[in-house]
Amino acid sequence: MPAHELDNPFWNSLQTRHRHIALRSGEVARYPREFAPFLGVAFAEADIADAIESLVAVEESVYLLGVLPDVPSGWQVEAFRPLAQMVCTQPLEVIDGPEIIPLDKTHRGDVLALTALVYPHYFRERTMEMGRYFGIYEDSRLAAIIGERLGTDAYTEMSAICTHPDFNGRGYARRLTAMLANDTMARGRTPFLHVSHENTRAKRLYEQVGFRHRRDIGFWSLRRSQA
Repeated sequence: MPAHELDNPFWNSLQTRHRHIALRSGEVARYPREFAPFLGVAFAEADIADAIESLVAVEESVYLLGVLPDVPSGWQVEAFRPLAQMVCTQPLEVIDGPEIIPLDKTHRGDVLALTALVYPHYFRERTMEMGRYFGIYEDSRLAAIIGERLGTDAYTEMSAICTHPDFNGRGYARRLTAMLANDTMARGRTPFLHVSHENTRAKRLYEQVGFRHRRDIGFWSLRRSQA
């Protein structure tokens, strides 16, 4: 049987939801670096040597999720602990709280400042163009956000769920997560997300609101170390 589309989320997102921005060579595709540092491979047995030479710059690091092919010499691979991949299939309770507003390019500076503080690793200048983003402002400050990132025709990933430290403990992440999960399901798609097992606070929150663990999924970085 074919693998589930969530077992190779970078590749499948770049073939469907984000095919209009995908940079592709053979059986390898990546996001433009100003969107996200993610690279996907069609299958583990793919010959990627020529493709990654053309897609990844010297001293640049990209990340792979779910599928790791044989890597040629001159490249460094670092394996991280697998991430928890979680899905939601039932409507969630949306707790009361401040207004949730759509975020657009006029909010980009605030979003970049918040993600640089609490979600710095994968958020880029044009990440907001990968999907819809929503936020909560408190006293004219961006207190919390959530957005859409990966996806296919059937699934939408929820990402960049983060709260400014000054506003922790107010339930903003819970409110945003439930709102967007419900909206995603109303649009006929299944919401999913990825979270580090080390991020016990976030993982516990997603479990409490109604997400369930689907599987652990491999996560690696790939760095081109020489010309």
